[in-house]
Amino acid sequence: MSTLGRSGVEVTGLGLGAAPLANLYSEVTEEQAHATVAAAWRRGVRYFDTAPHYGLGLSERRLGAALREHPRTAYTVSTKVGRRLEPSADGGDDLAHGFAVPATHRRVWDFTADGVRRTLEGCLERLGLDRVDIVYLHDPDDHAEQAFREGYPALEKLRSEGMVGAIGAGMNQSAMLTRFVRDTDVDVVLCAGRYTLLDQSARADLLPAAEERGVSVVIGGAFNSGLLADPAPTATYDYARAPGELVDRALRMRAVADRHGITLRAAALAFCAAHPAVASVLVGARSAAEAEDCAEQFATPVPAAFWRELRDTGLLPAREAS
Repeated sequence: MSTLGRSGVEVTGLGLGAAPLANLYSEVTEEQAHATVAAAWRRGVRYFDTAPHYGLGLSERRLGAALREHPRTAYTVSTKVGRRLEPSADGGDDLAHGFAVPATHRRVWDFTADGVRRTLEGCLERLGLDRVDIVYLHDPDDHAEQAFREGYPALEKLRSEGMVGAIGAGMNQSAMLTRFVRDTDVDVVLCAGRYTLLDQSARADLLPAAEERGVSVVIGGAFNSGLLADPAPTATYDYARAPGELVDRALRMRAVADRHGITLRAAALAFCAAHPAVASVLVGARSAAEAEDCAEQFATPVPAAFWRELRDTGLLPAREAS
């Protein structure tokens, strides 16, 4: 377990990302969702991440139901604010946002103080909890002024009131997260896809700033949305078709992993977890088998010779070799 910044909130080295439980791209049954969380729990995972955005609240409802059988003090939950859900009568589905669910609500960008509090209240109701451990401002890329001027102070107030234990921001970029680390009193930031075997851009700004300020980093997107999990010409990278040069790079990495008797998945997770600023690595799973595999790969030791070969062949910069 690692403690997030100065918050006292603890997380396991491996966390479960609950977006896939909300019918990400295709349907997941209630039973499958419950079994996924149960499998992660059996393997020692005690940190679970969700958001209203995931399936228009379905992820929060399913995660809350699956965790209800466990003591509240035994696990850590994070959710997110910034996309407020409003009822919608438009009908149709939510596949445009990636989720195979009915479009019963619409998302409204809202980083105001009132919006943050109202969104969190909805999160608590769906999760069936009276408090959450971590709240992130969710993807404030195009709403920086409001997020820093109103959203962040609202999180500080919620933290001081004891409604949340730790506060931060979650994004798919490192530049604004670095600003949060340097200019605010966040406990943790969630950085997705910018510190992986294929993209180490967070190493230039976010990770050194976090180390200097004593802020914890949670890494998401360790597989860059699929390419590092199963390299193939049809694989996705950052939720789009992977460029050919990255497919080639990932395939070469997998060949090195094969020679050293490990999987590329194990190497991808180990790489993220090895940085001293990183407290936890979040991996999404949509079935018990996937959750088991994530835990198995995370626990697999990666030999030093593997990192040396990546460095020697130019597949990983020398300073990034673990």
